[in-house]
Amino acid sequence: MTSYVRRFTSLALGCAAAVVLPALSASAAAKKDFTVCWTIYAGWMPWGYAADSGIVKKWADKYGITIKVTQVGDYVECINQFTAGKFDAATSTTMDALAIPSVGGVDTTVLIAGDYSNGNDGIVLKDKTSLADVKGQKVNLLELSVSHYFLARALSTVGLTEKDITIVNTSDADWISAYKTGDVSAIVAWNPALAAIDGEKNANLVFDSSKLPGEIVDALIANTATLKENPALGKALTGAWFETLAVMAKKDDTAKTALESMAKASGTDLAGFEAQLATTKLFTTPAEAYAFVTDPSDKQKFDYVRKFSFEKGLFGQSAKSVDDIGIEFADGSVLGSKDNIKLRFDASYKKMAVDGKL
Repeated sequence: MTSYVRRFTSLALGCAAAVVLPALSASAAAKKDFTVCWTIYAGWMPWGYAADSGIVKKWADKYGITIKVTQVGDYVECINQFTAGKFDAATSTTMDALAIPSVGGVDTTVLIAGDYSNGNDGIVLKDKTSLADVKGQKVNLLELSVSHYFLARALSTVGLTEKDITIVNTSDADWISAYKTGDVSAIVAWNPALAAIDGEKNANLVFDSSKLPGEIVDALIANTATLKENPALGKALTGAWFETLAVMAKKDDTAKTALESMAKASGTDLAGFEAQLATTKLFTTPAEAYAFVTDPSDKQKFDYVRKFSFEKGLFGQSAKSVDDIGIEFADGSVLGSKDNIKLRFDASYKKMAVDGKL
């Protein structure tokens, strides 16, 4: 059975708020020992391999530090523990980096924007062939997830809004079985459930995330204060990441072994894992990753994300405006409050990698 634990946004927002005080009081003084947590997802499997193969240790040794990489079984729990200060860095979507630690008061840096969904998310209609046909239908999806955001953005491309449909909250574990019932006529899903549903004879994939490139972004986030006081951490993690991706990109036995290891760890075989990677746009080189994070269009894309998050109440009950939280981009520009910047997109370590200075 394929294991594909997917990220979903802050259904645990209250938990994030509850754990913020320890994180804020934790010392960010220079230190030598660091911790990173990650969860199972195609774009994050390189972290497990990098740790197991010794690549992380190699880069940590280079900078005279230690980095312990820990797999956490629950995605939101990983981010909540990061928010509480139990980990120095964590895997997260950029949407959830805003909705959990940043909203919870933890100044957070997107250290590595590693990939974006490039077909992993899709909308399937039963016996209908156009996205516009979704009007008036009930749509099954996991509420407040990246699928919810994805649907809202997809609807806007055909002049529709959520008022034109009815959302039915459905666990991702139930999507495949739910679609086979007579009650479900439209569903938003991610792989591998998406592929299974699309394989049904009456199913039509009418919209997928390749039409919204760069909007559902998977990243490694770090505590900003810790990173500022300990640049060695950023250098080591960035170096380890790109060395691992370089291994994966080779057309040799080493690459095959690495990919098979990641496939096994994620609960599938090589073919299954490669199918997941095919709809995941990995930034395989430092130059590609740097170009993405410095692209001016990212501001507009993330403006959609922050507005969705605010409108859905993910900024918390006390938030009065979408501008309450500041988001700083690689060029220093800010969306929202310049006096309350809590999420930062950093390009400096990627630039070091591009310039061969790591």
